[in-house]
Amino acid sequence: MSTEDNSNRFSEVSRKFGITPEDYMLPARHMINLLNPDGSLRSDAEQGTEPGHEYPLPSPARLLEAYEALVVGRRVNDQNSALVRQGRMAVYPSSHGQEACQVAAALCLEDGDWLFPTYRDTVAVLTKGVAPMEVMTSFRGEWHCGYDPKAYNCAPMSTPLTTQLLHAVGVAHAAKLRGEQTVVVAMCGDGATSEGDFHEALNFAAVFKLPVIFFVQNNKYAISVPLAHQSAAPSLAHKAVGYGMAGERVDGNDLMALMAVMGRAVRLAREGSGPLLIEAHTYRMQAHTNADDDKRYREDSEVAEWVAKDPVIRMRAYLDDAGLLDEKVQGKITEHAEAVASTLRDGMNEEADTDPLQLFSHVYSEPTAQLREQRELLADELAREEA
Repeated sequence: MSTEDNSNRFSEVSRKFGITPEDYMLPARHMINLLNPDGSLRSDAEQGTEPGHEYPLPSPARLLEAYEALVVGRRVNDQNSALVRQGRMAVYPSSHGQEACQVAAALCLEDGDWLFPTYRDTVAVLTKGVAPMEVMTSFRGEWHCGYDPKAYNCAPMSTPLTTQLLHAVGVAHAAKLRGEQTVVVAMCGDGATSEGDFHEALNFAAVFKLPVIFFVQNNKYAISVPLAHQSAAPSLAHKAVGYGMAGERVDGNDLMALMAVMGRAVRLAREGSGPLLIEAHTYRMQAHTNADDDKRYREDSEVAEWVAKDPVIRMRAYLDDAGLLDEKVQGKITEHAEAVASTLRDGMNEEADTDPLQLFSHVYSEPTAQLREQRELLADELAREEA
């Protein structure tokens, strides 16, 4: 694609909004934020919207659906953290505080669209429709991810940093070649933007005008490395223009704003506008994993500042004030969340029937000599333990 072709593409897209191509590609001057921390609706002047970056409020039905998924996600995070402490799970990367990002990422997709999550996106995978115990299978130490990605259009949760972005671009490219209307959401954290795979994925997606939304959950730390030590860009969303795509910043603890921004991005991608980069400003309230000591790199006072920005409390306050959430509805939502938590407790308390030799069964279609040797060594060790 020539420079002139790219210019024409952005001129065509920006013309729909009555703005320049530059104003279309650059994020709005202020972060998109529709709700205050106390749940009150911000005035139009305070929402960060501007010409070409307008975000109508989602419908009440959509907000209630999203809120229920948010409550379930919080309960799942808390339950899984308890299961780790009980020794029922080896490790769990909690997304407590980031659940709104994950709910919006999954709910804004249609059934035929694909989601590519990270290891921390349990709530997104759950919201995509994967059964609770299938979502958590890999965290028990199984050799597989626990679910069929093709059945849910949801890739396995990726532990290697940023590799899922390349896979997402591949699926989007294949869909475009087939003439399908598939949209792909590729999730990552702020630390992933420092990886080479991030550059390769964005560059390829932009050059081939692929329907991919790169959704960066900026939770301020790449394990223990603060964002200021990772990038000198004005924002991570500003990186988009360098690749030839549009970028936007949104309050990652504002479920309403997230639903609006992600919904618009999915629509634009499906219409053929090419890839987009969304940066959600959020915060990881708990440690990186249960093996991490977050007190070594951040102060309790910093964490306390984000308690007041809790996405669950904020959304519930708005729905209460708007008359959309009464005790009966809240009771049903809480009951649903408890049922999911109970399913996880019961499932994790059952001893898994595992065969360690399965580790070698699906690495290659034809096992290598080294793999066969490793399998024989483990088989011999297991046999001696049983003797």
